[in-house]
Amino acid sequence: MDLMGWLELGAVLVSAVFGILQARRAGMDPLGVITLALVVAFGGGTLRDLFLDRQPLFWIGQPNFTLAVFGLATLSCFVPRIPDRIARWLNLPDAIGMGLFTVVGMQLARETGCAPFVTVLLGVITGTFGGVISDVLCNQVPRLFRHAGPLYATCSFAGAWVCLLADLVPGLPDWIPIAAGVLTAVALRMWAIRYNVGLPALDSGENPVPVHPNRKDGAGRIDRIDD
Repeated sequence: MDLMGWLELGAVLVSAVFGILQARRAGMDPLGVITLALVVAFGGGTLRDLFLDRQPLFWIGQPNFTLAVFGLATLSCFVPRIPDRIARWLNLPDAIGMGLFTVVGMQLARETGCAPFVTVLLGVITGTFGGVISDVLCNQVPRLFRHAGPLYATCSFAGAWVCLLADLVPGLPDWIPIAAGVLTAVALRMWAIRYNVGLPALDSGENPVPVHPNRKDGAGRIDRIDD
């Protein structure tokens, strides 16, 4: 594999770890754990490949990726309980996977001749939509759309632009723009989580519907991974 292939493999494995931890935190059975690991690892890249009309899809063209995620998720099911000290770091593999997938997605989009802004958007889609799908499966408001949550897609967007602009600097080794983009996205995401920095919600002009997090039936409940 070339550099992009190794980066994509790293993104797949780290994202799978996040999916496993999220599924275990939600109390899913082994099938749910494996499903969520696969969805998080391959969701954003699959959507990117469909938009770019890349055939076969990246995880079909690299069947070892699927085997690695399946094996990792299966092994995790034999762990009786995820220690709390590990669960506290749930956001770290999510941020790393987002950063890696963002850079890989935008680099693949550049190779197909996409315009710069479209390239960045495809990087953001690759980096974030696996998490969106997993949140939906966990019956949570996707973190991409949480007005009260820390920055998410914005971190991916910033990392993609840093990578794209750094790549225009003549004489830089190929790995420097990649590292700069990944580090920007990851550092910004972890900073936003640490200090709960988010975008302000737009005023609709109407009284918001109250959310009752303590309702026993679960209606109106929003479980946050970002705490």
